Amino acid sequence: MPKVLVNGIKLYYEDAGNGEVIIFLHGLTSNHLMLKQEMDYLKDRFRVIGIDSRGHGKSDKPLAYTLDDHIQDVIAFMDEFGIEKATLFGMSMGTYVAQGVAIAIPDRVNKLILVSGNSHAKDSSTSLLGKHADELKGLTFEEQMGKLASHIFHDLQTVGKWLQGIPGGLTGEQQESAANALAEFDFRPELHKVTAKTLVINGRHDGLNPPEDGREIAEHIPNAQFVIFENSGHAPNVEEKEAFIELIDLFLE
Repeated sequence: MPKVLVNGIKLYYEDAGNGEVIIFLHGLTSNHLMLKQEMDYLKDRFRVIGIDSRGHGKSDKPLAYTLDDHIQDVIAFMDEFGIEKATLFGMSMGTYVAQGVAIAIPDRVNKLILVSGNSHAKDSSTSLLGKHADELKGLTFEEQMGKLASHIFHDLQTVGKWLQGIPGGLTGEQQESAANALAEFDFRPELHKVTAKTLVINGRHDGLNPPEDGREIAEHIPNAQFVIFENSGHAPNVEEKEAFIELIDLFLE
């Protein structure tokens, strides 16, 4: 099991292929297997690296950490392996990490792919979880996501099969720690610093990070491309797989 020590934390990672580096950053309470489909597709042309963020997957799980810890972990990972420049592919929470890295070290981020993302933490009254707070009371994060699935995804059958292939394994306490790390962040004042060629993708039916969130990211990053997938929710990479892969191919050429 490949692990590397960065910032006092052992991070699990998968590394395959050769060429330009693409680092894959997964969503909240998930792990690198969330983006295994994309890693496998691209590994014949690129060096693809999937990292389990601290508190997730097979990486160490401290009970308190922040979004900035995730960001600094990616930078330290790049330093440890002598990766001077990389493309960052983030999904959901992974887009928050990717934005932070691209702001902190803009000259070392070649391209940026942000799927189902947001640029800032939402007020509890306007977030999907906040609107359904009463019915979610006492549930773990995974249970909350299950209850709200119809508000988050569009093709529930396809998404269900995809999620079955991504083992969870976080305790309720670990899920809470992971969520607390994202309680407060706002990248909007600094997104103008991003110099990477950027593609922002959101699904029309995503109630968690709806299209307006992605559009806002693209408006703050110079020359960013913004695309809405009309028949997708929070997982356009599986809900409209063929169109998604085609778009990624064009962007990476």
